Amino acid sequence: METHFTPEQLHEAPIKIANDILRTCVHCGFCTATCPTYVVLGDELDSPRGRIYQIREMLQSDKPADANTVKHVDRCLSCLSCMTTCPSGVDYMHLVDHARVHIENTYKRPLADSALRLMLSVVLPRPGLFRLSLIGARLAKPFRALLPGRLKGMIAMAPGKLPKADPVLPLSAHGKVRKRVALLPGCAQQVLAPRINRAAARLLSRLGCEVFEAANVGCCGALTHHMGKEDAALAQARANIAAWEKAKPDLIAITASGCGSTVKDYGFMLKDDPVWADRAAKISAIARDVSEVIAELGLNGVEDFDKPRVAYHAPCSLQHGQKNLDGPADLLKAAGFTVSTPKNAHLCCGSAGTYNIMQPEMAAELGGRKASSLDVLNADVIATGNIGCLIQIGEYAGTPVVHSVELLDWATGGPSPLQS
Repeated sequence: METHFTPEQLHEAPIKIANDILRTCVHCGFCTATCPTYVVLGDELDSPRGRIYQIREMLQSDKPADANTVKHVDRCLSCLSCMTTCPSGVDYMHLVDHARVHIENTYKRPLADSALRLMLSVVLPRPGLFRLSLIGARLAKPFRALLPGRLKGMIAMAPGKLPKADPVLPLSAHGKVRKRVALLPGCAQQVLAPRINRAAARLLSRLGCEVFEAANVGCCGALTHHMGKEDAALAQARANIAAWEKAKPDLIAITASGCGSTVKDYGFMLKDDPVWADRAAKISAIARDVSEVIAELGLNGVEDFDKPRVAYHAPCSLQHGQKNLDGPADLLKAAGFTVSTPKNAHLCCGSAGTYNIMQPEMAAELGGRKASSLDVLNADVIATGNIGCLIQIGEYAGTPVVHSVELLDWATGGPSPLQS
């Protein structure tokens, strides 16, 4: 793609990177076939290629973002399916991330939109505050018909009951210590489904790991990062890096793949910070999806019992963001489960962080499609590797949804996740 940035603009590191990414695109359009918003809407402006054109014009003009560009960039799920499809290797992820920073810094959103984004950026990264907000939402459910659209949807999504807080206490390794593994607690996950990290801790302990949650580790920064709130995201990243440096784990195991994609990107996010660049790269290098840790250790101790049929949903952040399409499914098969995958498995379920709150209509369409494609497999349970996908698919599917690591824990001596 031809670009016309000025020499002065190209002296700015983010613009230089954006220019290099833009010039990689050859307009082939392969990305349109796998973009969820284009598949649903059929609008070129809601395809990766269309957004790339709009982002180029926005950045080259060096002017505040306009409302039309914001609308189409906001509709992007950052599922990164386009990157898996692209034959030219266009780094769409970092391009759209920079576009969102530019929008956040230059575009004045309507008051209601700004207020919602501010609320989400404050509440969701703080588990205590998030728990209180869900309790309040549950109490407000009888009155949701009186509320405006997005708020009505948020209230409807609040679970009927919340599990008790159940942080992972340090666990010793079974037998010889093979690794010291720090689990990322997660923000929403530790409120909505603390059982997931408990299952991961039990399994890793059986496989010879000392397992713990490092003190002072908080939100990974993904939520604010994808809103374009760069300063907040980088502050969260630096705080986590410092906490993990102090804890000195061999590996960081992450059970929410959306968080994993962000922690693995700390090295890029802080590459221009002379104090933090090298430190961030070292932390990114030891970050793993929990399925990767299990695969590295080797799954053993599988018990022989009648196991249910599993429909596996690969989260976008895992299959496209981390290029780990089959890892969890292969582990489930090794554990004795019969595993099937849905048609159009590359398409997003519509969760995408806060997307199902910010873009409820598109999210509902994608959630319904994904749930239907999984239900028709006639499995006993759906497995996935991201809390957002788990909650989103659970809203629409007629089949119970659990995390893959819960099934692996069960197969090796843990409790059944299907009994509650």
